[in-house]
Amino acid sequence: MHVIFRTLLILLRARRRPSMTPWESSVVSLRALPTDIDIARHINNGQYFSLFDLGRFDLMARSGMWALMRRRGWSPVVQSEQITFRRSVTFMTRFEIHTRMIGFDEKCFYFEQRAVVDGEIYVRAHIAGRLLSAQGPVANEDIIEAIRELGHEVPEDLTVSEELQTWRRSSALPSARKPAPNQW
Repeated sequence: MHVIFRTLLILLRARRRPSMTPWESSVVSLRALPTDIDIARHINNGQYFSLFDLGRFDLMARSGMWALMRRRGWSPVVQSEQITFRRSVTFMTRFEIHTRMIGFDEKCFYFEQRAVVDGEIYVRAHIAGRLLSAQGPVANEDIIEAIRELGHEVPEDLTVSEELQTWRRSSALPSARKPAPNQW
């Protein structure tokens, strides 16, 4: 985990930042550090996913979901992610990570995340995630009920677009309980 110090800092700072609902947009300000960039002097394409983790941690901590997940023994995992690049965030540039939970399908919850420089979207990603417990995946209904228990209202329609649902289903690998032979 090469952003461990940033992760700890985000979680500590979240305690002092205003609380929020899971449906609001979290904004985390960062700078493109030497550990983020590649030889082209911009943030490495793979590094964005690690930096976007920080935005999700901030949102979960400030909404109370992080503490609730820890109490219940739930662990977040990413099932699928896609990313689109518009411009490069270059070395030492200040940027923001905007994170918003956008809904659910039958299996996953979804976040949209953006890297923003001076109000302009440079990178956008969609992340489909799940929560796992010792007994296996946590049902979306249990997650929604936990959000209500935290005192947050839940929007009536939490369905993500058919486009996102199709992307996740079409890119999914077989279940871990099924074979997935490496054949070209």
